[in-house]
Amino acid sequence: MKKTQLTTTGGNPIADNQNSLTAGSRGPLLMQDYQLIEKLAHQNRERIPERTVHAKGSAAYGVFTVTQDITRYTKAGLFAKVGRKTDCLLRFSTVAGERGAADAERDVRGFAIKFYTDEGNWDMVGNNTPVFFVRDPYKFPDFIHTQKRHPKSNLRSNTAAWDFWSLSPESLHQVTILMSDRGLPRTLRHMNGYGSHTYSFINAKNERYWVKFHFKTLQGIQYLTNEEAEAIVAKDRESQQRDLFGAIERKEFPKWRFCVQIMPELEAETYRWHPFDVTKVWPHKDYPLIEVGVLELNRNPENYFAEVEQSAFSPSNIVPGIGFSPDKMLQARIFSYADAHRYRLGTHYEMLPVNRPKSPVNTYHADGPMRYDVPKGTDAYYEPNSFGGPVPDACFDEPPLKVSGDADRYDHNDGNDNYTQPGNLFRLMTPDQQERLFRNTAAAMDGVPEAIVQRQLVHFHKADPQYAAGVAKAVGVKNRAAGE
Repeated sequence: MKKTQLTTTGGNPIADNQNSLTAGSRGPLLMQDYQLIEKLAHQNRERIPERTVHAKGSAAYGVFTVTQDITRYTKAGLFAKVGRKTDCLLRFSTVAGERGAADAERDVRGFAIKFYTDEGNWDMVGNNTPVFFVRDPYKFPDFIHTQKRHPKSNLRSNTAAWDFWSLSPESLHQVTILMSDRGLPRTLRHMNGYGSHTYSFINAKNERYWVKFHFKTLQGIQYLTNEEAEAIVAKDRESQQRDLFGAIERKEFPKWRFCVQIMPELEAETYRWHPFDVTKVWPHKDYPLIEVGVLELNRNPENYFAEVEQSAFSPSNIVPGIGFSPDKMLQARIFSYADAHRYRLGTHYEMLPVNRPKSPVNTYHADGPMRYDVPKGTDAYYEPNSFGGPVPDACFDEPPLKVSGDADRYDHNDGNDNYTQPGNLFRLMTPDQQERLFRNTAAAMDGVPEAIVQRQLVHFHKADPQYAAGVAKAVGVKNRAAGE
């Protein structure tokens, strides 16, 4: 079959639609990668008015309390002393479903926290999983298309999902989690949250550490089987919203223990796993969890639209002492999330009460939708100026980040081990957990052409032969990956 040349919206031919342009194979993204920005910006404008992803959400206010001193790693004010409390908003969500979707569906859950600190808002925008499906942002809009509705049938397509996953071996780790018990939490209170990406801490000496964020539920992990979830959905499509709201109204305040993993900056250069790859975890035996504090949710919003639907979280919101990393997916999200909010809510979305920082805001942004303040006229409406306007302060500069390598499109699967960590996860499961993994995977493969199933079985087999054998048996096909 003759192949059609992929182009930009301007008709320009595209040489590579799988690998972002970076400074070296592990380096940061380059702004000149127009097609990457075009794909992300276009995706943000595909649907209105609900969120493109994470449309169905629940949220509550709470407080974060520091219990352990981590000032050797970060100068962030919210961690400055044991006992310090910071107000926050936590929004949970499903990824794929629309606003009317059922809560009890097998899906990744969003776990986004807005900390209203004295130094501005810190948004920790994560999921209930420590990894993600793709490691290069070029692939993100295409992945989300597979989770949405088929353009002709307007139905969700198992074939599209497994076709993409089977052609993207880096997705195996996340797929294994999604099809396991943790892919369908019993309630929002009974699941963990993760920053997923690698971030950086900067301490008072201007030293950098790499960090991963973990929120461990103190209610314990609980899950639903597919059959239990089907019975719940038949009677209540808002089961998890109802549970969260009711628990807080009863003053049964849910809590999470906030922990971090810390990696000294230079160790990233020699660590056995790519430390900025969001499809990988850092094994706890290498980098143990360090307790930081406790997050408690204790107040329900008064108005869902104003405080939940209009809430906007972005990884670009950081505070001094917390920074980014060369994680390609994180770097793309820094642009993409804020751009989505500008489109969905308006240019000045951060003026909305739920999003507005509790610290002073001084910018040179001008007019645009959602500007509802009435600023006084001033001669200092640009920068630099001679009329006393706000100025930057070099004391907030981060230490230089060393980058090296030629600017090119590097194959993110070249030499990358996509199978050991998913295999290790599979082998940690009990036989009963493995059996549910097989059944859940088979259910999600309903109607998928056998050629795609067989392609996915190859990935399962590379992770662990028993993984492929169990899924093949549950689906009812030969396991050709094992030579059957």
